[in-house]
Parts: sequence; structure tokens; C-alpha cells
Amino acid sequence: MRNRIMLVCAALAMTTTLAACESEVDNKPAAKVVETDKKTDGKKADTKVDEKKDEGAAAAGTAVVYTASPETSSIEWVGAKVTGDHKGGFKKFDGSLTVEGDKVTSLEFTVDTTTLFSDNDMLTGHLKGEEFFDVAKFPKSTFKATKIEAKVEGDHTHLITGEMDLHGVKKTIAFPATVKVAADKVTANTEFTLKRFDFAINYKGKANDLIKDDVLLKIKLEAPKKS
Repeated sequence: MRNRIMLVCAALAMTTTLAACESEVDNKPAAKVVETDKKTDGKKADTKVDEKKDEGAAAAGTAVVYTASPETSSIEWVGAKVTGDHKGGFKKFDGSLTVEGDKVTSLEFTVDTTTLFSDNDMLTGHLKGEEFFDVAKFPKSTFKATKIEAKVEGDHTHLITGEMDLHGVKKTIAFPATVKVAADKVTANTEFTLKRFDFAINYKGKANDLIKDDVLLKIKLEAPKKS
């Protein structure tokens, strides 16, 4: 009888632990690091193509750049430890989208990492330090799309590929997003996980409360049409 009670208690304890470990980071689409050809300067080639494309579009008067509204746009994150999640974001960032006809042909944003915030003041200070974002050394993070493909995947409408510059590390990543061109605004929304170790953010946390490698990014860029 005593053994049975102990087994029941153990099962209840395990159930409680598993429930406590559920995270918003789990089961989200993951950004894929895209290997680039090291023998060629892909960025330089892309820039030349973009310049020609922009010149032609400008001549035809079809390319329109929309600037993301800070009031209705946001860049947030969710980080997870063994014991639970922490949430936060960045207070200052710039974003823009270029539209040709009814299609978004470019997307980019720049984040002021010094404006990072979290749900805990002590954690905010730690995240700004050398063991995480090291904002004194790397005050900016950027992303610039090199390809925006119409590709339906679940609730997403597009696959976006581009260069992420984070913590002094540049990598080409691809992630799903929902991109829409409406009469009054252009939007790009996405949630995807990024492996922080890929960007040399290697702090593991306490031995009894390890930090997960995956960080969830939640990006919402909304650019209203200028009146």
C-alpha cells in the first residue's frame, strides 16, 4: 500500500514538472541557416542586381517604399529555461518594405539592441552584458531580405531568406512569414525560433536551470499607406 502511494505521488510530481516546463518556444517554426557559396561574394552580387532592379522600377514609377509604424509594429522575443519562460523585446527599431505592383519585393529592419527589455530588471541588465547581447560592443542588429518567395506553409504565405547580423555574426537564414499588401497598409508578420549558439551567444545558465538554445522571435511590421 505504501509503495503504491509513493508511486502515485511520484507520478503526480512528474506531471507537475512536465506542465511547468511547457514553453511558448516549443513547436514553433525554426529559422534555417542557409549555406552560401564562400567562393563568391553573394552580398556584392545581390547588391548589383538590386541596384539594376531599383533603377528600372524607379523609371517605371512602380516601386514604393513603406516605412513600418513604431506604434503598430513590434519586435519581441521569448527565451526559455528549464524552469520557465522569460519575455521581452526591443523598444527602438526601424523597418521598411518595398512594394512593386501587389508584391513585396524587399524587407529589412534594424534593431537598436541597447533598448532591449525583459520581464525582469535584473535579467535585462544581464542580457545587455557580455554573456548575451553585449550591447556596448554590438548596439545594432540588422536583417535584409535577399529573396521573398510566395510559398504557403500552414498559416504563412511566404518564405523569406536574408542576411541576419546579430552579435557580430552574419548568417543567411530562411523563415516562414505572412506578408500582405492591402489598400491601406503593408504587413509582414512572423514567429520563428533562432538558435542563439549560431550567433555566438553561448551562455548556458545555471547547472540546475539551463537556458535553451532556441529563442523565439515575434516580429510584426505594419506600414500604413501615407495619406
